Amino acid sequence: MSLYAEIDKSRFPVVTVTFTGKSLSNDSFVEYLNELTALYAAKEKLAIIFDARNAPLPSLNQQQRQAAWLKENENVMREYCLGTAYVITKVAVRMILRMIFAITSQPVPFEVCSNMDDAEEWVMDQLSA
Repeated sequence: MSLYAEIDKSRFPVVTVTFTGKSLSNDSFVEYLNELTALYAAKEKLAIIFDARNAPLPSLNQQQRQAAWLKENENVMREYCLGTAYVITKVAVRMILRMIFAITSQPVPFEVCSNMDDAEEWVMDQLSA
């Protein structure tokens, strides 16, 4: 199975989720959601950068699953996630993010950035606030 996203915890509490651009199967999408869930198992404060510059477009079903995951994990996210920065350069990916948030709102502060430097700066500000 091709990885949908690589999750780098080497700079914890900053976590970087990099979408690989590989084709998106339902199995790889479920694995991605399971890895996100596991991030919160440590019950430690964190901030996440989602590097979506190479993100493939998720299907409507996967968008709905992402929205459901946000709703199911809303409380744990509010407790432990100080914010999420999204690095998005494609208009279509920005639109999909808006659709997901229209189904279920993002429960933590977030910022959509056009480059990694801005995302890094934003999450560092969230961690130091």
